[in-house]
Amino acid sequence: MRFVKGHGTGNDFVIVPDPDGDLDLTPELVRALCDRRTGVGADGVLRVVLAAAEPGLPGTAGVGRAGEARWFMDYRNADGSLAEMCGNGLRVFGRYLVDAGYERPGLIPVATRAGVRGADVPSDGEVTVEMGPPSIGPLGGVTVTIAGRVFQATNVSMGNPHAVCFADDLNPAGLAGLDLTVPPVIPTDAFPAGANVEVVVGAPDTTRMRVYERGVGETSSCGTGACAVAVVSATRAGQGPGVAIPVDLPGGRLTVLWDTDQVRLRGPAVLVSDGLLRADWLAAARAAEPALA
Repeated sequence: MRFVKGHGTGNDFVIVPDPDGDLDLTPELVRALCDRRTGVGADGVLRVVLAAAEPGLPGTAGVGRAGEARWFMDYRNADGSLAEMCGNGLRVFGRYLVDAGYERPGLIPVATRAGVRGADVPSDGEVTVEMGPPSIGPLGGVTVTIAGRVFQATNVSMGNPHAVCFADDLNPAGLAGLDLTVPPVIPTDAFPAGANVEVVVGAPDTTRMRVYERGVGETSSCGTGACAVAVVSATRAGQGPGVAIPVDLPGGRLTVLWDTDQVRLRGPAVLVSDGLLRADWLAAARAAEPALA
């Protein structure tokens, strides 16, 4: 089985080409692929499949400038769970489609579990993706506990759930020292399916964040998280659509553009290597015992 390794600001993925939808991508196989010691190593898996070959998609009609989607981005977290959307993954997915010759440079509609999103992929350089409209709850409306510290968080949906915690009493050094090795405690009534948790310092022009992704742990970057952080940062500053907000993450900088009808995300998308999984490793990965609940 062939694969490609890629990343967006350090948020890394195993890309699995499966145009005809023949691959049985089990949770066990995803976990094995993402294992950094015994597998390829990644924050998640991007299965590249034609939308026509994927039964049960909610629809392939686009939003924003995106039209009808030919491709489905089947994104899985490192623990094998399904995810609705991934902004960094979408940029890498779009770059792969062009690099592999499946699509030409330009705006490429891609189906996701959060709906169709457009990936604007140039011949080279940064990729801009359409992230859909944000849904923002009351500022500081939920309580999140991280390493024993209590934060007032804002519930934001970017197609997937986020708890955005502004740490006004922390400076960048304090943010860097925060312990994110233990999963944050979030209210299940506000987030019944879990959530990504972002911790943020700074104003709209100096926004820094770290993120704990559900099903993964802390990652170097999170595209949907950067979008959620940017719209909360702008709202706190009395701003609204029409702004461009740079967001600095451990893996680098992303730019969030909040338009009238949706949010767009711009940043790098890097393809690192091509590989071939050995048949004996693949057989062992498929036979692995399911993870304990």
